[in-house]
Amino acid sequence: MTEPLRYVRHARSPRNVVLLLAVWTGLATVMVLFQAAWWLIALCALPTLPLLSEIITDRREGLDLDAARLSWFSGRLDGSVALDEIAQVRLDTRWDFSIRATLCLHSGKEIRLPQESLPPHREFEEILTARGLAVVRHHFAGR
Repeated sequence: MTEPLRYVRHARSPRNVVLLLAVWTGLATVMVLFQAAWWLIALCALPTLPLLSEIITDRREGLDLDAARLSWFSGRLDGSVALDEIAQVRLDTRWDFSIRATLCLHSGKEIRLPQESLPPHREFEEILTARGLAVVRHHFAGR
């Protein structure tokens, strides 16, 4: 019997905070050294606002896998499915090298898991295989 998997990712991680501070420091440096217009710096800082929002709210994404169910959550999105309903798990490598996971059910329905809630794909594949689930890999299939 394998033990339950609990994977949680927090938006308020040291990596995200350092990344945000590095971008803001770079923008401040450009403003001081090159005397850039404040509105231009503000325009360049706009893409960082979603990350700032996630850091402030500490959004959580993750996945739970026990002996009977696979559950996932990401922001306001969540779901779960019984393991015996899953015919196979399809792991697609996309052209940007990200991994997309799709649950293919015996009923023919497909459920795409939120990418941000997935653990590292090699570890995830090993855990699914240990649970007796069929895992199919597709590389650059464009699906």
